[in-house]
Amino acid sequence: MTNSLQSMLNSHDVLLADGATGTNLFNMGLMSGEAPELWNVDEPRKIIALYKGAVDAGSDLFLTNTFGGTSARLKLHNAQNRVRELSRVGAELGREVADTAGRPVIVAGSVGPTGEIMEPVGTLSHALAVEMFHEQADGLKEGGADVLWLETISAPEEYRAAAEAFALAGMPWCGTMSFDTAGRTMMGMTSADMVAMVDGLENAPLGFGANCGTGASDLLRTVLGFASQGTERPVIAKGNAGIPKYVDGHIHYDGTPELMGDYAVMARDCGAKIIGGCCGTMPDHLRHMRDALDTRPRGDAPTLDQITAALGAFSSAGDGTGDDTPKPRVRRGRRRA
Repeated sequence: MTNSLQSMLNSHDVLLADGATGTNLFNMGLMSGEAPELWNVDEPRKIIALYKGAVDAGSDLFLTNTFGGTSARLKLHNAQNRVRELSRVGAELGREVADTAGRPVIVAGSVGPTGEIMEPVGTLSHALAVEMFHEQADGLKEGGADVLWLETISAPEEYRAAAEAFALAGMPWCGTMSFDTAGRTMMGMTSADMVAMVDGLENAPLGFGANCGTGASDLLRTVLGFASQGTERPVIAKGNAGIPKYVDGHIHYDGTPELMGDYAVMARDCGAKIIGGCCGTMPDHLRHMRDALDTRPRGDAPTLDQITAALGAFSSAGDGTGDDTPKPRVRRGRRRA
């Protein structure tokens, strides 16, 4: 299999990923409590519109509508026997959009957490987690995804299980975690912990990083934490469009397109190679991010004060590591990713 993402990483200074899935689908009529993955079959034109919105805004890569596609998540909607079908169709729709884009675009097969707690804290065994992830990976591969994209993970055990499953599927992959608890994941992982874990994996991802969390400022502080470890692996930054607030009974993200343009440039200067948005990020945000990345020159990594001045305050005083000002190490002989 030709590794199209690696080829694009080699030929581009930075890649723009997509924005939100849920936020955009809710705007298209998805109701709270509905499984978005069922729309791959029931509302394919809307899913194509979701993908096309990102591509038309300038994204080099977009994620499929399969975040909740494991049997554990689909069981909540009595669709646990449709894992392979829903993932396959989600990727097929993505393939249709990418292949008619008129330029290279990567279809990334989204794989979210199972929603179960793994042993020894919970009851989900490593073997069963691998089986769940493998089943979904096979569906995404069959549908034509270029790469698998693990996202919003909090437990290292689940990340490792996915890595093993993706090796069984014979697919390249990327994987992000959500650092949403005072600079740590819900299960206590820090940015330094993640770098060490990724470097120790037998089936390591093409790129790793952070997504979602609490806001763009916090996410960039985590990206600086990755950079401070001297990693040479491409770093992914996929932050929310501001902070969620309830407005008229609905969740609204307060990040403007202009703010997300600033975030994209800062993410690049912090060391991120793949930059996108997460919750609340709409096509208009992506257009500003694309323009900012294309027109603004590279600069030095921003300080924490510069990040908060541009993007807003951090949600916590510390970054979870005991060091509020991570200092990037000198990189010698860094290969081009």
